[in-house]
Amino acid sequence: MKIGVLSYRFNYYPYLRNILYKLPEAEYIPVEDLYSNLRRVALSTNRRLGREIFPTFDLNNQFNDFNINKIDILHFFNGVSYGRTPWVAHFETLLPRFSSLMQRSHGKTENPLRMTPLIQSGINALQSPYCKRIIAMSQSAAVIQKNLLLELPPEDRRIILDKLIVLHPPQKSLVEKSIKRTYDKSNPIRFILVGAGFFRKGGREILNSFDNLINSKGAPIQLVLVSSLRLDSYASKETQSDIAWAKQFIIDHTDWIEHYETLDHDKVIDLMKTCDIGLLPTYADTYGFSVLEAQACGCPVISTDGRALPEINNGDVGWLIYVPKNDLGEALYSTPEERDRLSQQIQLGLEEIILKIIADPIVIYTKGMKAIERIRKFHDPLSYTQQLREIYKAALI
Repeated sequence: MKIGVLSYRFNYYPYLRNILYKLPEAEYIPVEDLYSNLRRVALSTNRRLGREIFPTFDLNNQFNDFNINKIDILHFFNGVSYGRTPWVAHFETLLPRFSSLMQRSHGKTENPLRMTPLIQSGINALQSPYCKRIIAMSQSAAVIQKNLLLELPPEDRRIILDKLIVLHPPQKSLVEKSIKRTYDKSNPIRFILVGAGFFRKGGREILNSFDNLINSKGAPIQLVLVSSLRLDSYASKETQSDIAWAKQFIIDHTDWIEHYETLDHDKVIDLMKTCDIGLLPTYADTYGFSVLEAQACGCPVISTDGRALPEINNGDVGWLIYVPKNDLGEALYSTPEERDRLSQQIQLGLEEIILKIIADPIVIYTKGMKAIERIRKFHDPLSYTQQLREIYKAALI
């Protein structure tokens, strides 16, 4: 079986996590198309002019190769195809993934759908007989997709709903069991946060919480960061001055912060295995791959409860910080007031949870063991491969 995957996405982490090399008998073929070339031209022009004249977001999520690629099936992440080759698509929020639709699930009230020619083309692609499956990474994504489809006539909605399934990403267990340790000032509890979008993932609140707990409570805790501290103002709306503050804060607190700007993925996993607890007190993450990886290393995770996070983390295997959300499970961060409230809730939740952990550290071991069991039960790579194989076979009948 020849599976076509966008050539410029071959090293894109969600493709590696969900699509590439999952079937040992399959051949994965890099493919080019009209929108790949339009994107390349747009990026080149934007770089040459020093600013974004031509947006590329929507180009990323459309495909039409006029059927010139000699493959059996196409597999996208967040994309739709206008061609006549059978295709399936994973998605993290909704399809079609166009910029004009991405704000619908944000804020207290959803924005009504304004049908444009682009959105109609995307909907038509989903209704096409060449679209065989749309694969939500989570129940959260499936709910948001169904909410969008409510805007369509019932007969159109049903065509797409019949193609919708939920398939969580695979994750192999990375340790046999969690390690029971004794903690004190010379052997602190090690927490780890992984992610370039430092502020969006709760980085400011983590720094402030740890600083407060160490200075006011003498907490035996250490923070490990793997982050380039990239400007990522999607939800947290940070600025360059915020980035500068974080960099200086880290420099000033190397006695309890261990910082890596970037590491190969294997090195990140090795580092996770030296830690005790994972962190993802995020403003906005559609899924949380780092949660699965930490759990697979025997590290229970402290996370917020937005989007898919309650599906993969809970009070049995970790800790949840409950934050204000809308009806679709998205945390509220659209206004300065909402962001302030969210930030306060995250910091308060972090401090309360960490103090409870310090008071009863055996919980790290017990939750860590349950986290490993959860990974084995719900994210088994062999089961995932078989489900994907069946999706492809059904698509090619």
